[in-house]
Amino acid sequence: MAQSSNNPLRDSLLPSILLVGDTLVAFGGLSLAYWLRYHSMLATLGIDVPWASYGQYRPLLLVGVIFLVGAFAQRGLYDGRVVLRKQFALNLLARATVYWVVVYLAFSLVVKFDPPISRLFVVFGGVTTLLLLWLWRNVFYYVATRPRCLPHLQRRVALLGWNESAASLLQEIPPGGSHPYQLIGCVTDDDAPLPLRRLGPVHDLAAILKAEKIDVLLATRLDFGSDELARITATCEQAYAEWKVMPTAFPIFLSGLRLQTVGRIPVVGVEDLAINRLMNRMVKRIVDLAGATVGLIVSAPVIAVLAWLIKRESPQGDILFRQTRIGADHRPFTLYKLRSMHPDAAKSDSTHQSTRQGDTRVLRVGAFMRRWNLDELPQYWNVLRGQMSLVGPRPERPHHVEQLAERIPHYLPRHLVKPGMTGWAQVNGLRGATDLAERIRYDIFYIENWSLWFDLQIIGLTFLRWRSGAV
Repeated sequence: MAQSSNNPLRDSLLPSILLVGDTLVAFGGLSLAYWLRYHSMLATLGIDVPWASYGQYRPLLLVGVIFLVGAFAQRGLYDGRVVLRKQFALNLLARATVYWVVVYLAFSLVVKFDPPISRLFVVFGGVTTLLLLWLWRNVFYYVATRPRCLPHLQRRVALLGWNESAASLLQEIPPGGSHPYQLIGCVTDDDAPLPLRRLGPVHDLAAILKAEKIDVLLATRLDFGSDELARITATCEQAYAEWKVMPTAFPIFLSGLRLQTVGRIPVVGVEDLAINRLMNRMVKRIVDLAGATVGLIVSAPVIAVLAWLIKRESPQGDILFRQTRIGADHRPFTLYKLRSMHPDAAKSDSTHQSTRQGDTRVLRVGAFMRRWNLDELPQYWNVLRGQMSLVGPRPERPHHVEQLAERIPHYLPRHLVKPGMTGWAQVNGLRGATDLAERIRYDIFYIENWSLWFDLQIIGLTFLRWRSGAV
């Protein structure tokens, strides 16, 4: 595929500014870490190491900066295509900094420096540098997304064809936003009204790409003849426009398409999910065991108090509420919650996919627990037993699974992984009586893009957005 047309400001100048800025800020962050380690009140922490002057430490700071900026470059942070992808770049920045702390510590153990590197300095350096880099990058993005600069940085995108997928993309990239993509219009032979500019028919594609200075041609459909498709891709190559295809053009649920080879033959297919690889499953299980153990210990007093309040308000019935849910590989399991409703509520509960706001069956203490999601604390036990994970799609009841599988496309692939106490949909406010199709879309995105870092982000967001969307 041809590369998009060259944009010196986006592809060279701004990445160079970021590189220089990151280098200077990293040096400043490590210099601040030196001061904290040897001249602040924190100097007495940790293992005592020989005092070293700033001049003696400066070569170590330079080595640290080289390692850190090298980690950023290895992560692709100076690629012009991610200049405007703020959250993506900040996530990469945090990952690379954590990686740098580990590598720098290991390097200091293998290579004997004079003066020796303080382990506490490295930890301080990771924190101070990350904070300063986050501040610097936010200032950079603020300037880069100003109206005078933004249009020169965005990649100009034309859609090939119009359908529901194109309409969804238009909602994700609203006009006038700071998204890295700027939707210029649609190339289509259809004369039906469009919510964006019609650029012309497909047979005028070459003239359109040149006149509109298109960087990316994004196909939303592939129902062209083989000769026509070959002509379209050749036209993109000649115009130095990238040719991309929306995954919805394929009748599969996953977007993780990769180009593979069978012998000398290229084949496009879906790779194995990262979340299902052996080592990743082991790492995720270790995190689940550690998190669930700590969660049960910390929440035990809270559960005891809530149990007493439940019994005080509703003496009849058990403290724990048990319900069959569908887990990984479509296996049923018993999910535990603190009972938040009257004992006979289950008789009418089968009619509801989720409890509605103001349901009269909910106890007063139950409303409080639901508001803060405290009724779900016993699910740490489900995590310890391996039936659930800390993070994953929320589990549903068997009869709801059957109904939703018929109504919502790509619903059942949620059961390729363990359900979770929290998930990507939940931290984005999609819980309770919310759009199920949208919730499934977030669940599938999580499954396709899983990483340990993604799990840790979701866990952190769960606490930051504790009350988001709670019933």
